[in-house]
Amino acid sequence: MQIEEIIQGKKGKLIIRAEGGLSFPLYEKEAAKYRLTEGGTLTEQEWNEICSEILEKRAKRRAMYILQRMERTECQLRRKLQENGYPEEIVECAMDYVKSFHYVDDYRYACTYIRYHQSEKSRLQIKMKLYERGVPSDLIEQALEDEYTGEEDRLIDRLLEKKQYDADTMDQKEKQKIYQYLMRRGFRSDAIRIVRQYGIDIVIGYRLSLKHIRVLSNYFPI
Repeated sequence: MQIEEIIQGKKGKLIIRAEGGLSFPLYEKEAAKYRLTEGGTLTEQEWNEICSEILEKRAKRRAMYILQRMERTECQLRRKLQENGYPEEIVECAMDYVKSFHYVDDYRYACTYIRYHQSEKSRLQIKMKLYERGVPSDLIEQALEDEYTGEEDRLIDRLLEKKQYDADTMDQKEKQKIYQYLMRRGFRSDAIRIVRQYGIDIVIGYRLSLKHIRVLSNYFPI
């Protein structure tokens, strides 16, 4: 394996780039031990030794350090290790290690997130946040089924109170802004026609559930 480039990093760390797109981090003393130079070669035996004796151990420790600071999803942790310059095979080795001890668990992460945020976010909003963090859809649905107890009508109440909504003093434009605000918070509709009855000029395509319509009727009188 030919070494194509050696890039000086921070705190005595080097980024070694080899043929075939392979890239991995080593400290200067480690690179010197294997006499790695630009244009030089790395034998298969040396590469296997670097993986088992240096990179795998370091990636596992790094993964543990990341998880000690904050719980992460598999996707988030994998991305962090990739950002640290570890090759994919080393990243997967570290992931297998932490998963074997259940140090990373997407279902547990989703359940914890739901318990802490269901009082301030809608079901749909929680689902999107978890999806953005890389939690698989089936685990999101399972966690919502097991953990979500949020009363969204009360949540709408709090959000409208926060926005100081007053049906008697707000004009149509202000009501439209409030409605769009609720949309962004994840409250959808199955009956645009019904919502129109409550004095809101709806952007076609958005929908609220009938449950939400009943709640909104208290705030958007005909």
